[in-house]
Amino acid sequence: MALNLDGVKRLFSGRKQAAPVSANTTYEPTKTTWIMGKLSLPEADESQLKKPLPLIGLLPIRQQMAILLAVMLLSAGLFIITAFLAFQASSYNAERRAVSTEMQMLSQRIARASTQAVQGKAEAFPILKDAYIRFDDNLKQLSGGGLLASLLAHNPTQLINSVNAIWKKSFSSNAARPTVDTILKQEKALVTIGQSVLTINRNDAILLENTQEFAKMLGANGGSARDLEYAQHLSMLSQRMAKNSNTVFGDDLINPEVVSLLGKDSVLFDEIITAFLDGQNPDLQIRAVSNPALIEKLKEIDKRFRDFEVVITSFSKNMQPLVSSRLASQSIVTDSEKLLQDTGKLADAYENTAGSFVTGFLEFTFIVIALFSLYQLVSVFNQESVRRRLVLEAENKKNQEAILRLLNEMADLADGDLTVRASVTEDLTGAIADSINYTIEELRSLITKINRATGQVTSATQEAQGISDELLAAAERQSVEIEGTNQTVEQMVTSIRGVSSNAAESANVAQSSLMAAEKGAEAVQNQIKGMGDIREQIQETAKRIKRLGESSQEISEIVELISDITEQTNVLALNAAIQAAAAGDAGRGFSIVAEEVQRLAERSGEATKQISAIVKTIQTDTHDAVAAMEVSTQGVVEGAKLSDAAGQALTEIGQVSRDLARLIESIAHETEDQTQLASKVNLSMRDILAITEQTTAGTKQSAIAVGQLTSLAQELKDSASGFKL
Repeated sequence: MALNLDGVKRLFSGRKQAAPVSANTTYEPTKTTWIMGKLSLPEADESQLKKPLPLIGLLPIRQQMAILLAVMLLSAGLFIITAFLAFQASSYNAERRAVSTEMQMLSQRIARASTQAVQGKAEAFPILKDAYIRFDDNLKQLSGGGLLASLLAHNPTQLINSVNAIWKKSFSSNAARPTVDTILKQEKALVTIGQSVLTINRNDAILLENTQEFAKMLGANGGSARDLEYAQHLSMLSQRMAKNSNTVFGDDLINPEVVSLLGKDSVLFDEIITAFLDGQNPDLQIRAVSNPALIEKLKEIDKRFRDFEVVITSFSKNMQPLVSSRLASQSIVTDSEKLLQDTGKLADAYENTAGSFVTGFLEFTFIVIALFSLYQLVSVFNQESVRRRLVLEAENKKNQEAILRLLNEMADLADGDLTVRASVTEDLTGAIADSINYTIEELRSLITKINRATGQVTSATQEAQGISDELLAAAERQSVEIEGTNQTVEQMVTSIRGVSSNAAESANVAQSSLMAAEKGAEAVQNQIKGMGDIREQIQETAKRIKRLGESSQEISEIVELISDITEQTNVLALNAAIQAAAAGDAGRGFSIVAEEVQRLAERSGEATKQISAIVKTIQTDTHDAVAAMEVSTQGVVEGAKLSDAAGQALTEIGQVSRDLARLIESIAHETEDQTQLASKVNLSMRDILAITEQTTAGTKQSAIAVGQLTSLAQELKDSASGFKL
């Protein structure tokens, strides 16, 4: 009788029920062919293998992939470095464009400030110096940059050199010609002369008025015609000196003739005044005045004249520096337009630059090399996969032939012939054949033991059948007793659970009371904190209102100062009106302006009075607000004390609730422990009942199994008889 391979597999896998053995079961070659088809792999096309790479194609695959990976990473790193340098170059150009734009503004600021500086305006010198230093620093920054910046960034050297040439010619310190530095060095002299000229312009009308009054007073006191002529000549000299002073200081170029005339007029004016006072000048032949009023008027005229003398002295001492300053200002103003144009072109050059061609070419080259290396790396990996597949197919074909030969030798074993032996070779199936031969020997021994054991099993099963019947009856009685005990335990568990539920509910109520007390205490603490914040805010507001009162006091002082200035303006307007009236028709327009100034001064005085009244009202309101806030602060302090007392009471309530909750929780825990113990007892009884029921069921199954075992022993004996030993 034959035995198929599936039956043998079931026997070795430990299944209880063996497959039925058919006497007609034979070896089927079609099954072997199907198995070999499943083991085979699809054939690979050797034409897929490409030629090896040049230079590195003969190296091992790992070395080829390592080299390609290194080239790819190196190219990618160089690309990143080049891109970073290109970004730095772009930032470099943007920074220098901003510097160039600032230089445009500074060039015009220097020209404007230099013009104002030579006019003696003190506020122009700091502006000129700052613009001069900043422009020079910016130009040095653009002239530098280093080799790396010149390679990667656009650097308009020609424009920079042009700007630098203009700067050195008319602006930077230069011994050959006056520059900005020349003006800055004459700051003290220029400012002094400028202030003196302003003083002359302010006192010119007064000096003219004094000289005219002196001439009138001299005529009224019987002065000679010659004396009256010199007295009237003083008026003419005062006007000419004022005019020439403004001409010398205001014109672009200083006329030496005007300066000389100014000096002569000053000397003549001084000689006339001195002659009128002491009468000791034989050239002028002027008699000394004796009238005290005339002497006082002459002294006043002499005092006003000293301002002219300061200007004339400054002109005389600083003639060459003044001329140099004017020449420097003219040169600066002339070249500032060219400097503005060149710095504008420089800014446009930095803005319109398209970047360095070298960096763009390097970026493209490095990224192409990286991509090509990646492509070759993937190609080498694919070629290695194809080569390994071809080797695997050759080995698989050899193994298929060995497996087919082994299956052919095992054909008789499938028919139940345990006398066959498989050929042991050096192929893949050699070890399998050796194992199969060993298995056949063990199977022969096993079949022999099975035949011997079946007889013993048959006699033992008959005895086990009787014992199983007795165990089944005892298990049924035990199950009935355990069922009654289990019902009693369940009633006890139900009672304990009721007590535990009540204790838990009491604990929850105590916990809720504790939480309510804690929330109340927290709310009181928040209220105390809020009142403290309110008190601090009220105090801070009071401080600010006090500072407002102090500021209003300062405003009141400023208003008083404005009122004084208004009164002085009104007096000056009145003097101007008197002077205009004395001038006749020529001063009519000035008289109208003086009246307008007087009306503006009157309106300004009325406005200052209104501001003063408003400031006093603000001070009164500020004082009332500070007093009210002090009262509010006291009320907040009292409220905080009451809230603190309420918080302490709630804290005591919370402590009592916490102790009560702790006691109830302890009771609940004890009850819960009892419930758990009772539940464990109940579970134990149920487990015992379940075990008893399982024992009863097992006993029944054992009885059935004993009967089945007898049948299986007979079937096993019949199956073993089909093998050829």
